[in-house]
Order: sequence, then structure tokens, then C-alpha cells
Amino acid sequence: MTEQSPPAGMGMEQPRFPHDSTALTAWLTALVRNREYGTLAELRRARVRTNAHIRAGWYGGDDHRDLFEQMAFLFAIYHQGRPTPLYGHGSLGAAARRIGDGTGRGPDNPGAQRLLDRVVASRRIPWRHLQHAVTRLRSCEQPPPSWIGLTEDLIKWNDRQARVAYQWSVEFHTPPGAAGKHRTNR
Repeated sequence: MTEQSPPAGMGMEQPRFPHDSTALTAWLTALVRNREYGTLAELRRARVRTNAHIRAGWYGGDDHRDLFEQMAFLFAIYHQGRPTPLYGHGSLGAAARRIGDGTGRGPDNPGAQRLLDRVVASRRIPWRHLQHAVTRLRSCEQPPPSWIGLTEDLIKWNDRQARVAYQWSVEFHTPPGAAGKHRTNR
């Protein structure tokens, strides 16, 4: 791999290794598809940096290495014991609408409501609550959020113009017939 320098006169320094959430998701889904259970088990060890975590971090480039390692952890938690990979769909807010049981889902389920409230109230990326959300989706046998979309949303978590937490809240509370009208990038 060769380094490229910016065109003359630009004066802006680009990261040597930009992030690639699509490549991370492709690698993770290949682990499930190829039944690489040992690597997936390594990724589920949150407190231990393994070679699998380091590899996941490389997809995050210079700026998002830790975030990509954490995303690989969430992916591995969701896919524990699953024979086929799920790419997921929608945002975390839309996915949280699927959390629940016979008494109600999403906004009609007090547990799902409290969980989303904790996620969106956080100034920092709420990794513990995101793990809980992914675990709840898994236990409810519901599809996860889009792994690519979730990664990109978390990259923009502190961007006030992106308003990620607000968008997740809107999508969580959107009535079923109106889904998909609020965000065009999903």
C-alpha cells in the first residue's frame, strides 16, 4: 500500500486509513457464514483486546479504531449461536420499536421505552445500553439495526447537526404506517 499525498495547494491532511463500515460488516458476516466461532468468541470478550478486536479496529481507520472494535463486539453478541448472518435494517430507533413481547412492542413496552430513553440521553456513546438493546433484540428474535448504519450513526454521535439521538427517538415513536418518511438515508 502506498501513501498518497493531497493535491498541491490543498493544505488539508487526510487520514492515512479512512474508516470503512461496509468492509467491517462484510468481514463480520463472513465470520458467521464461515462458522469461525473462535474469532466470534474472541470478539465477545469485551475487556480483552484480542487479535480479532485489532483486526476489527483496522476497518475504523486512524480515527475510529475503538468504535469499530466495539461494533464488532455488539455484532458478535447478537450473532452468538446464529447459523446465518443478519445485516440488519433501519436505525437503532427503528430496531428498538421491535423490542417487546405479547404485552406490547416499542413505545407500548415500558422496558423498551426506558432502554431507548437511556440510550438517547447519553452524551457519550452509551455502549452498555447499546449492548443491552442488541441483547434484547436477540432475545426477542428480532432483526438488529443495520450494522453499517449503526456504525455510521455512532461516528456522528457528537455531531450536533446530525442529531443522531433525536433521529433515533423520532424513529422509535413513529407510528407504524408512517415509518420511513423521516429519514431518506436508510
